[in-house]
Amino acid sequence: MGNNTARATMIGTALQVGMVVAGHFIPFVAENLFAIGGMGISALAGWLAMRGHRAGASAAAGQGAIAGGISAVIGIGVSVLLGDVPPSLLALGTASSVVTGMFGGMLARRR
Repeated sequence: MGNNTARATMIGTALQVGMVVAGHFIPFVAENLFAIGGMGISALAGWLAMRGHRAGASAAAGQGAIAGGISAVIGIGVSVLLGDVPPSLLALGTASSVVTGMFGGMLARRR
């Protein structure tokens, strides 16, 4: 994992955990923003991982998937531990966020 991907993963993780903690105390956030917000944060993390870097599509998708997926699995794990979402969401939510992270990485890459 490169420096950009590590930094993007840390930023994405902070945003995911922040959203989850907010959702724990503010029902509107949990009910309306967990799914779209989590995937959006993962797409952002993927974009940050590849922003301004030259890379092929597969490398960009891979780095984006790493940043988006790791940040999501940590955020969803916190949400499971808080009792806000069922453990079964860990696999589905992470998989969805891996895909959006891939797209984010591919959008940010320079050809």
